[in-house]
Amino acid sequence: MSIDLLKKVPLFSGLKEEDVRRVRAISTPRQVHRRELLFSDGQEARGFYVIFSGKVKLYKISPEGKEQILHIVSAPDSFAEAALFHEGNYPAFAEALTDCQLLYIPKREFIQLIEQNPQLGINMIVSLSQYLRRFATLIEELSLKEVSSRIAKYLLDLSIKASKEGKNPQEVELDLTKSQLASKLGTISETLSRTFGKIKARGIIEVKKNKILILDRKSLEEIASGLK
Repeated sequence: MSIDLLKKVPLFSGLKEEDVRRVRAISTPRQVHRRELLFSDGQEARGFYVIFSGKVKLYKISPEGKEQILHIVSAPDSFAEAALFHEGNYPAFAEALTDCQLLYIPKREFIQLIEQNPQLGINMIVSLSQYLRRFATLIEELSLKEVSSRIAKYLLDLSIKASKEGKNPQEVELDLTKSQLASKLGTISETLSRTFGKIKARGIIEVKKNKILILDRKSLEEIASGLK
């Protein structure tokens, strides 16, 4: 993995090139295949990952066996760095949704770099605060919002992402399968399909396989803001 790719990772933004080279020097490239488990909930955390291509899901499993997706990670981002400071164990499962190119960064050597570089320490604080905000939002949505509101927000988030990438924000492509999306939104596939159908019947969206055409953005925003 090149130094230029590492510089694009938010965790390493603002670092001098020599410091990025130090991170690269302690890291190991990894190629993983779809459905490969990277680590398990409760497993000893000996390092974290940077993703350069593909997607990884972070998830928990309830005592009843229900899966709840916490986050979908894609390039260029890092994940599991919070586990370095969490009693030494990973707090969730991580599984590759696609074939992925990763960089594995060991815990002990990375903490030594943090001790030598204040900027890296600041970046870690920012990264962890973003995770905290993301999970606070997830808890709010799962506990307070109807499935229709979660779906609407998900579509709007995809629309914003498409706009930033220079694509048509009115036509978004689902980045997860139906079962994966249901897990992410805290519901089941049947309920997800019914809710999509109800929103479509109101003329707010049009569904074309894995693409969604947003016909009435205002109404979609109103659904997204709704509480139980």
